Amino acid sequence: MAFTKVCLIEDVWEGEMQSFQVNGKEVLLVCTDGGEIKAFQGICPHQDIPLIDGKFDGKKIICKAHLWQFDAGTGKGINPSNCALAEYPVQIDGDDVLIDTANVEPLFAQG
Repeated sequence: MAFTKVCLIEDVWEGEMQSFQVNGKEVLLVCTDGGEIKAFQGICPHQDIPLIDGKFDGKKIICKAHLWQFDAGTGKGINPSNCALAEYPVQIDGDDVLIDTANVEPLFAQG
């Protein structure tokens, strides 16, 4: 695995999300309720809308375009349930947040 530093832990507070370009991929970092940092594809699998433009309530990522919702802990679709966000491995090294984008491709849904 080839992890790339994307930010510091303090850059993504609990209940917030940030978007980063990592190795040519749009990556959405979220800090869930409870403080866990997760990394997902930053583009909605429905119609290529940047998820950073949507909303995040600490538990769900909500796309602004058609209100598709994703579980921030797993990336699985809530509404609709037959889709998901690709998840990137996250590693915390001291205060640094590192992401590995190798061998993970964004997912796309029909609809």
